[in-house]
Amino acid sequence: ADCRYTCHQECRSLIQLDCRRPGPWQSQLSPESTLLPPCSQNATQTVEEEKPEPPTIQEIKQRIEKYNAKVTNCLLMKLNEDGTYTGFIKVHLKLRRPVTVPAGIRPQSIYDALKEVNLAEMTDKRTSFYLPLDAIKQLHISSTTTVSEVIQGLLKKFMVVDNPQKFALFKEMRKDGQVLFQKLPLTEYPLYLRLLAGPDTDVLSFVLKENETGEVEWDAFSIPELQNFLMILDKEEKDKIQQVHRKYERFKQRLQQTLKEARGKPG
Repeated sequence: ADCRYTCHQECRSLIQLDCRRPGPWQSQLSPESTLLPPCSQNATQTVEEEKPEPPTIQEIKQRIEKYNAKVTNCLLMKLNEDGTYTGFIKVHLKLRRPVTVPAGIRPQSIYDALKEVNLAEMTDKRTSFYLPLDAIKQLHISSTTTVSEVIQGLLKKFMVVDNPQKFALFKEMRKDGQVLFQKLPLTEYPLYLRLLAGPDTDVLSFVLKENETGEVEWDAFSIPELQNFLMILDKEEKDKIQQVHRKYERFKQRLQQTLKEARGKPG
């Protein structure tokens, strides 16, 4: 009442204040007037978020029918008898760093794919190269396929032998003219997200990027990869130095031209 300290009623017994002498600017308020109604959440307890119940087969069926009605190509979703479903997702590859692949290996043929032949295991030689920027890969997956399995599947298709932990799958959303990225947990199901968002990739799309954890785990890279990083950094440094030189060289030329033109003018 004296110092106008405000707290919840259920916290009152935990508060100890020494304000016996009110100042002349403080009004005498009753203790009850400083109490707020009981809070719905106790300060000493944490409220667990209620997880939404999984959709029923009937709800999934309705969503799939609604989804397929919007599809403009043949990439439809199909419901299985056990309640699972299959469909297609497109993943944009936006990798800024080179990936490691087996050296001297021919592209995978249809025969290899059917026989599940792993060409990457046929040689110990490795080389690095940049994947095409913003390449798009289409995957046929199930509703039980996780983000971790999608990443591993993409790396296998491109015969990338890098550690899958170096990569992460993001969902890209467009809202109010802005592009938003959100990293997906490894246990998330991309096809379910696709089903909820609909087939429009402008609403939701998937992007494979480097797993930026803030702290680079250098132990996860091989010696050739680390040497490649040094070469890339050295090239970027030289390019940056040349850009600075060209910038100030143009500035120097304009300045000399201005001085030359000013010499023939009075004043």
